[in-house]
Amino acid sequence: MANRTTRIDPEQIRKIAAQLPLGRDPGTVRRRIEAMEHLLEGLVTIPGFNRKIGLDVILDFIPVAGPTIAAAMGGWMMWEARNLGMTKTHMARMAGNIGFDYLLGLIPWIGAVPDFFFRSNTRNLKMIKRFLDHHHPATAIIQG
Repeated sequence: MANRTTRIDPEQIRKIAAQLPLGRDPGTVRRRIEAMEHLLEGLVTIPGFNRKIGLDVILDFIPVAGPTIAAAMGGWMMWEARNLGMTKTHMARMAGNIGFDYLLGLIPWIGAVPDFFFRSNTRNLKMIKRFLDHHHPATAIIQG
């Protein structure tokens, strides 16, 4: 039976933080961005739905400040992507995803529902992974 955690485990966050590399090469940047996406989108599994949520949805319950913090964290992912050399077109698409997510989150209480389905950080991570797989194939991780 699968482990269905219903609360945020501080030990899990400590493990993620300890594994974050500090280098600037594409491989370490990829791992940092994947860890941030996991923190924002896949931290806790909701029982019954079998769907993960992260800080992005949880922060939506704090009016104005919560979505702003989540957008800033998504903006950090975008900044890391810019440092990798992604094109302005990619950056604009990523900014659009973050902006749309931010606007959804500004709707008090109800904003968490559409944010549950629109995962801007996961979309941005997919764009970053495609870029890295094309321009830095050594960073690709074969998932089995």
